[in-house]
Amino acid sequence: MSILHSLANDAFIALQGLTGAISAYQVALSLAGLKKKSEEIKNPPEKTFAVLVAAHNEEEVIAPLIENLQNLDYPRDMYDIFVICDNCTDHTADIVRKHGAIALERHDKEKRGKGYAIEWALERLWEMEKEYDAVVMFDADNLVAKNFLREMNEKLCQGARVIQGYLDTKNPFDSWISISYAVAYWFTNRMWQLARYNLNLPNALGGTGICIETALLKEIGWGATSLTEDLEFTVRCVDRGINPVWAHNAKVYDEKPLTLKASMRQRIRWMQGHFDCARKYMFPLLRKAIVTRNLSMFDSALYLFQPMRLLIVLFTSIMLYLQVGYPEFFQLTNLSAILPNWFWIVVNVLLYLQMPLAMLLERVPWKAYLGLIIFPLFVFTWFPVTVAGYFTRNNREWSHTVHTRAVRLEEISH
Repeated sequence: MSILHSLANDAFIALQGLTGAISAYQVALSLAGLKKKSEEIKNPPEKTFAVLVAAHNEEEVIAPLIENLQNLDYPRDMYDIFVICDNCTDHTADIVRKHGAIALERHDKEKRGKGYAIEWALERLWEMEKEYDAVVMFDADNLVAKNFLREMNEKLCQGARVIQGYLDTKNPFDSWISISYAVAYWFTNRMWQLARYNLNLPNALGGTGICIETALLKEIGWGATSLTEDLEFTVRCVDRGINPVWAHNAKVYDEKPLTLKASMRQRIRWMQGHFDCARKYMFPLLRKAIVTRNLSMFDSALYLFQPMRLLIVLFTSIMLYLQVGYPEFFQLTNLSAILPNWFWIVVNVLLYLQMPLAMLLERVPWKAYLGLIIFPLFVFTWFPVTVAGYFTRNNREWSHTVHTRAVRLEEISH
């Protein structure tokens, strides 16, 4: 065996070992999501909220959200609604004012994107005479469960400083793309987010349905202006020993793309931002985790390492296929000697079975299970998305997802 081939062989075996370890780690952690603790509201409304809605040309969907937010199960004098009309060229601001919310109009062609818009809006809030205990962030296409602020109030009263609500889908049955998103989110909510919450590990912020203590924002600043501002702020919190927590009973309904083209465009932006954050924060956080023996920091560093865990699942599936289907090819690398075929079979079966299990535990409509048939194809599309995201990771241009589905909360059937 030549030196070059030997090095390639060792690298491939190491990669197999790393992939196997990450897969086994996630399977083990997901078991903690099987049980959902009963959490009751014990504290009366105490905290005040500034509700921030990020909007860019959202005249088609902004009105139902404002109406929804004005009717939450929380004292109306204890929260105010602000809509960041970011570089809008339509009638978003007029609709916002017409429906009784506060329009914060921003015009900045250089600093474009949600992260910059939030940073700008927070600076406006700090200049106001009125002060709030916490800031809640939504996207313009969202709808919010009526108990949302009650749940955030409860978590804040318990000492939480950063909280992520349950991210559900507003339009799961509109297309095969939207149901695939829904399946992925049901899985993530239960087997990733709830599991980590039960283990006292940090939860990942998901871009909307976020509540952050005002004192913390003023202490460390927003400072999250990448294409994935939610991930960036998550890491900055964990690095300071502040774990975002999960509010499983506080639901936010998000509109998902309907077409593969729109979906891939959105996910490429996610991957660009994820790679950018990984470059900045992964190794410093990993070093700190090792030095301080901090599992929360290690878990977050691992999340940064895998732009999308589903890509790891896809890769292990390919390895399984090659090992089983073409054993003569793997005789050169001796992969089976380090991780036998049965390991990959067990891991991949367990990973996939988590999808219907999570849906069963979350009591989703039975017709949603039809999405499992097409879901493997959606998973496969993450491969070109992640590759494209990697090679365009230096791109900082925000790509807006157009929203047109003006649904109201009472119309959601699940």
